Amino acid sequence: MKLFLKDHLFLIVFNIIQLLLIISIYWLNGNHDLSIALYSLFFGGCLLIAYLLFRFFTHFSFYKKLSKQEPMHTLEETVHGKEIFAVPVALQEVLQNQYQQYKQDIHRYEYQQRNHRTFTNQWVHQMKTPISVIHLLLKGKIEPIFDDIHDQVDRIEKGLEMILYMSRLDSFEPDFHIESVDLKKLVSEVVHENKRLLIRNEVYPVIEISEIMEVLTDAKWLRFILNQLLTNAVRYSAGYGNSVVIAAVKKGTEQIIEVRDQGVGIPKQDIERVFEPYYTGENGRKYKESTGMGLYLTAEICKQLGHDISLKSVVNKGTTVSLSFRNLQ
Repeated sequence: MKLFLKDHLFLIVFNIIQLLLIISIYWLNGNHDLSIALYSLFFGGCLLIAYLLFRFFTHFSFYKKLSKQEPMHTLEETVHGKEIFAVPVALQEVLQNQYQQYKQDIHRYEYQQRNHRTFTNQWVHQMKTPISVIHLLLKGKIEPIFDDIHDQVDRIEKGLEMILYMSRLDSFEPDFHIESVDLKKLVSEVVHENKRLLIRNEVYPVIEISEIMEVLTDAKWLRFILNQLLTNAVRYSAGYGNSVVIAAVKKGTEQIIEVRDQGVGIPKQDIERVFEPYYTGENGRKYKESTGMGLYLTAEICKQLGHDISLKSVVNKGTTVSLSFRNLQ
């Protein structure tokens, strides 16, 4: 109703001014019959009201849609309607044409994104083959130079893994399987995968997890999360602390995994932004290897799995990252 009145406000004002001008002309011409003047105003007002009522009821659905009194749940509901008058029909046709163009653009972008994701996945898997061959060629080599090559290959492997998981994040649902996971076994495997990183940075891993502790999650995605957290903890502990602790405890209805280091810590102003994509903060400027994507991916995966992640840190004392799971019972 408000939109209708706003749309016809100029017409109403114009008609009132027009009636007053006509009556003024008759009055100046010497016709001073007040009853005729009032009758003219009444008759003109009735014609205006009749036109407005006709306009309102014939265009009711049109104005209702534009004034958002009728909620639209999809774009398709917005562009489809039963209109019979010229302006609503013309607007409906414009919206339908734009909607068709929009759908074509969306389908094209989705097609391009699927192709890009497929290419990325295939490329990463192709790169894993030469990396495996390099690992085999380096097997048994004990010279220091071969240790450096091992380290660089490990870095390439982790980078490829991050690309692969990043590409799968948008199509997460078909790629995960919730099950009961033996936490200590999984953590031990993750520590073993990072043994060269630990040795190179002279950091000792400490696992404080009960033998029988299990969590409900996806083992593959949790492995990636723990790899990211352990890599960060070791990288930022080098030269500060000699141990990284991975502990798990039960608190009420939750099971919590904590990855604690004694490293450089995170400045207070950066803590709230560490889970943002590409944000590296003050430490990122000191440690050139930082991409700002590790914790972002970790947080996004936790969100998809229904786990909570939090971080506490004190500069020059260390950082603790906590993952919360619901109890299996």
